[in-house]
Amino acid sequence: MTKNLTEGFPAKLILQFAVPLLIGNLFQQLYSMADMLIVGRTIGVNALAAVGCTGSITFFILGFAMGVTAGLSILTAQRFGAGDERGVKRSFATGAQISMVVTAGLTVLAVPTTRLILEAMNTPAEIIDDAYAYLFVIFVGIFASMLFNFLSNIIRALGDSRMPLIFLVVACVVNIVLDYALIRGAGMGVEGAAVATVASQVFSGVLCLVYIWKRMPILHLSKSDWRSTQSEMKHHLLVSVPMGFQMSIIAIGTIVLQAVLNGLGALAVAAFSAASKIDMMANLPLSSFGTAMATYVAQNYGAGLVQRIRQGVFQCCLMSLAFSVAIGLVNILAGYQLAGVFVGSSEPQLQSLAQTYLRITGALYWVLALLYVFRNTLQGLGDSLVPTIAGVMELIMRTFAAVVLASFMGFAGACWAGPLAWIGACAPMAVAYVRSVRKLEKKYGGPRAA
Repeated sequence: MTKNLTEGFPAKLILQFAVPLLIGNLFQQLYSMADMLIVGRTIGVNALAAVGCTGSITFFILGFAMGVTAGLSILTAQRFGAGDERGVKRSFATGAQISMVVTAGLTVLAVPTTRLILEAMNTPAEIIDDAYAYLFVIFVGIFASMLFNFLSNIIRALGDSRMPLIFLVVACVVNIVLDYALIRGAGMGVEGAAVATVASQVFSGVLCLVYIWKRMPILHLSKSDWRSTQSEMKHHLLVSVPMGFQMSIIAIGTIVLQAVLNGLGALAVAAFSAASKIDMMANLPLSSFGTAMATYVAQNYGAGLVQRIRQGVFQCCLMSLAFSVAIGLVNILAGYQLAGVFVGSSEPQLQSLAQTYLRITGALYWVLALLYVFRNTLQGLGDSLVPTIAGVMELIMRTFAAVVLASFMGFAGACWAGPLAWIGACAPMAVAYVRSVRKLEKKYGGPRAA
């Protein structure tokens, strides 16, 4: 079922689109949170650190995949907003072909180098074997992540954020059941957690395929749709690949940060991992508003409705800022107790370190809220250059915190990596958004109302 976002009150449309995204993102985070909760409580702190220290590496590889699929879906959304049904089909087919090539390339790159990357990051000896076992399975299953991300993004591009949510909920339940069965029942350890994650992603991807086949005839392709022209392929690559590199550039900063944390010991790694998961959950409303803006802006850009884009960005900023303040206060006031969810009450030092992280990041969530809105708005307009430049700024600021601040302030210095990265990226995004909208108004001869 498709939905046109070019008509109706912007704030209402964005909120309606963002709520299923929020719930879906919540369940997507439960994939990894279930792994960490079960691993941390059944195997121990070292196993928790082993799974947690892989986050930056998986973000580097899978982040590229997610960026590419998001870029591909933006072009599909623009054509849907313009009422170009033939263009939607060709965009879907072109995106599928690019996704298959990217999947093969990432798998060949990641699987043989996993151990080398962990060693280069100075991963502590007591957790490196478990970290390798976990990562190896995740990277062999890159196809599963790519399948679900591409198909769910395409479904959202056509205005349907509800069905990907349902598929995520079902897949999350499957993941948790498999976690218990493989970790506690079969005794597979952290490797079982990875197998459960990949299997549940495959399941959710298959659900997307079935839904597209039964309910979205606009995506039913003929043989001619698969014959992508050189111009078509180039256009999709110019938007999607920079978005993938943008995610990977950001991930490089997290890898540098993780390497510094590894040098601080397993306790610091475990504390940062636990706090990061809480942080990710807290960020979900903000990222959901951002993702909603990408589709909203892309459809309205395709229809040439510049004034609706302005209205949507302003109203989304207000909603997102309100959420950021509320969530920030929760993390600042209850960070110690939230960290205890992962390890129980037997690790007070870990909880104290995690609380430090959550207080620093929680105070600056408002910057992150604006960053998500501006970044996704620019991507919805098809601008991949400025977000990439902003990604470089994030890398610089995150690396500065990891290398310089952490050497003086220890764990607290490392905790400043995220907030400094948000500040460094948000400024150019805001300036670029204002300039982009002004250019569009000149192109269309002034603001166009809905």
